[in-house]
Amino acid sequence: MRADIVVLPGDGIGPEVTAAAVAVLQAAGRRYGHVFDFETRLIGGAAIDAEGSALSDATLDACRRADAILLGAVGGPKWSDGEIRPEQGLLRLRKELGLYANLRPVKTHPVALTASPIKSHLLTGVDLIVVRELTGGVYFGQRTRTETAATDLCEYSVAEIERVVRRACELARERNKFVVSVDKANVLETSRLWRQVATRVAREEFPDVRLEHQLVDSMAMHLISKPREYDVIVTENMFGDILTDEASMLAGSMGLLPSASLGEGRRGLYEPIHGSAPDIAGCGIANPCGAILSAAMLLRHSLGLEAEARCIEGAVAEAIDQGSLTADLAPAGNAIGTVAMAAAVIARLEIDCIAVELRD
Repeated sequence: MRADIVVLPGDGIGPEVTAAAVAVLQAAGRRYGHVFDFETRLIGGAAIDAEGSALSDATLDACRRADAILLGAVGGPKWSDGEIRPEQGLLRLRKELGLYANLRPVKTHPVALTASPIKSHLLTGVDLIVVRELTGGVYFGQRTRTETAATDLCEYSVAEIERVVRRACELARERNKFVVSVDKANVLETSRLWRQVATRVAREEFPDVRLEHQLVDSMAMHLISKPREYDVIVTENMFGDILTDEASMLAGSMGLLPSASLGEGRRGLYEPIHGSAPDIAGCGIANPCGAILSAAMLLRHSLGLEAEARCIEGAVAEAIDQGSLTADLAPAGNAIGTVAMAAAVIARLEIDCIAVELRD
């Protein structure tokens, strides 16, 4: 296969972790005989500085032509008070490409359990995925600001809710056929609509999938107290943003977790869930596993390369299990850097790819 991939390194540690992910993709391509052509473009603060916009029209056009997009991270204090903010580029990209569903898997690794502040016996065997609606809600609503007040409008249409709930139920059919829909229906009118639509879609289109409703505040508690009970969680934009950051503590570090932003077609945007971490940018210590696992999701969802995706995921798990840990996970003095972590994953690719093929 030949595929065109746009790389958007972004800001802070973004260039470091995307470089690691690209190196792993290249290694997987060599292993399986694929050719991945990478085109690097600017987004976020880097684009503001160089092009005067958080996302140029030329970069957007390149993303439209690509088979998939790999993103690092955007943002930083340098641009926090500017008229143009780095995050505007990411929001525009999601909206223009129609990427309405953000998939964020959370799976624990035995070696990394001690890095989590949560007791290990609650975390063993956690394997869930959060489906976050990505192009609606308060993040995209009308905003007003005066000297004495401000407003942010949260708005959802029936169609927006239907398509993301449908995506969550389709995922659940491939897993354990259990979906939890998260809202705030005891207070918010948008949440009451969300619950009504979710119930109808599940009942009429997915009778084999069990649907449960949870209020967002109780879900925040249950994610910590009984995370093993959950399989697929679907929720609106802001709730999903908050809950997935909380869920990152289940894995021990935000640096371990990938995400995929998908629309109706195969093209997707893939990025680790962590931010730009400007405090460690350039130090060579960032955990690239979230970016590497995002690259695996790219292979699966945009290119249809399931075996290759599983190969990378297996290599990451094996590297971690063998004690290759960056500073966010390792005991003091035993950490390896970003480049060394990528090298450890690449070193496992040959063995783990063979193991995947034998299981198949």
